[in-house]
Amino acid sequence: MILTHKVAARIGDLTFRHRLAAALIAIPCFGVVAAFGIAPDTMVEKLTINNVVQELQLPALTPTPTQELTFAREERIQRGDTVASLLARLQINDPEAAQVLRNNQQAKALYHLIPGRTVRATTDADGKLASLRYLNAGTLVSIDRTANTFVVKQESVQLERRVLMKSAEIRNSLFGATDAAGLSDTVATQIADIFSTDIDFHRDLRKGDRFSVVYEVFYDRGEPVRSGRVLAAEFINQGKPYKAVYFEYADNEGGYYTPEGKNLRKQFLRSPLEFSRITSGFSNARFHPVLQTWRAHKGIDYGAPTGTRVKATADGVVEIAGRQGGYGNAVVLRHQSKYTTWYGHLSGIAKGLRKGKRVAQGEVIGYVGATGLATGPHLHYEFRINDVHQNPLRVAMPAAPPITPAQKNKFDAAAKVYAERLDLLRTTNLARLD
Repeated sequence: MILTHKVAARIGDLTFRHRLAAALIAIPCFGVVAAFGIAPDTMVEKLTINNVVQELQLPALTPTPTQELTFAREERIQRGDTVASLLARLQINDPEAAQVLRNNQQAKALYHLIPGRTVRATTDADGKLASLRYLNAGTLVSIDRTANTFVVKQESVQLERRVLMKSAEIRNSLFGATDAAGLSDTVATQIADIFSTDIDFHRDLRKGDRFSVVYEVFYDRGEPVRSGRVLAAEFINQGKPYKAVYFEYADNEGGYYTPEGKNLRKQFLRSPLEFSRITSGFSNARFHPVLQTWRAHKGIDYGAPTGTRVKATADGVVEIAGRQGGYGNAVVLRHQSKYTTWYGHLSGIAKGLRKGKRVAQGEVIGYVGATGLATGPHLHYEFRINDVHQNPLRVAMPAAPPITPAQKNKFDAAAKVYAERLDLLRTTNLARLD
């Protein structure tokens, strides 16, 4: 105990009991100190200790049977998941439910497992399935156990639409850049389709090219379910900017235009494949790998895996859909009166495609193969005007009609909103894939 000199002198004049009290009072208030003491030989009264025991009445407890417990679990689908691995993570141990999932037609929608989506299930303590919910592209698959069986249903749900914006830089490929930016393949394919008449994604893409995109995403309870339409996009290819905005000029009818109202859709697409590489170009003299002789190659060969979708490059009517000599399985389309396009070496022709049928630009007409005089899977594509072969990569393609004067005011208002969003995206940090 630490006291000042003046306080100590005053304490010396007091009795012990007073000295003790004075000492306790003199403890500095800023210190965390406690002092206790009794004088020697002080008489202390004995305390009487009584033990008190009292019985308390507790309410009767009824144990809950474990089979009545319900456990709710939720798992996010991972790449490489199967239905079996997903059920195991949900701790479902129910052979009867597994049989329903295998045999019920409506339950088979569960087999379309999309990474990132969520599956919710409830079980009892033994892992018996009580209910399961899986939402895929706006369709809810539900499985519920009743007293004697399972009830399986598919029903449409109302999705929330949101408009999102992303930017990215090309490091290796368009799909690589969209993956790095968190965009779906659906959006990547739309970007390629929108600019396909101005940019040849087989030859023109360069490292450092950039794009920005405004697009729809549909949500269910805060979870993204599917990507929707691209509403606006800008692609800077080799330093040259290309812009597109979507305009709906009638109910459920629309197209992509430049901000000035020029139609981006040409009468012919530059390529009948979304993504591939050119293995042989248009030439007047090429050594044929099968015939082992020099001859003209009046078309473009696109290397792609067997089964890759082949699209009509323009609206037209089917003239040939079947075997055609060295072309193998082939489709020939006539467009207006003087244009024809040829698609050869197909592994198969689209179901229902036959002579005289009308097809739309971008419609799938067949699949890449190696039939006819071919050494490997590829598409042989020809473009003819009045039956004279033309190089489809160099010929000038006629454009589709622009925005009409009657639609101009409505279009300008919509285009202005999208243009402002694209300008905003141009100043953001870009996602990169090194």
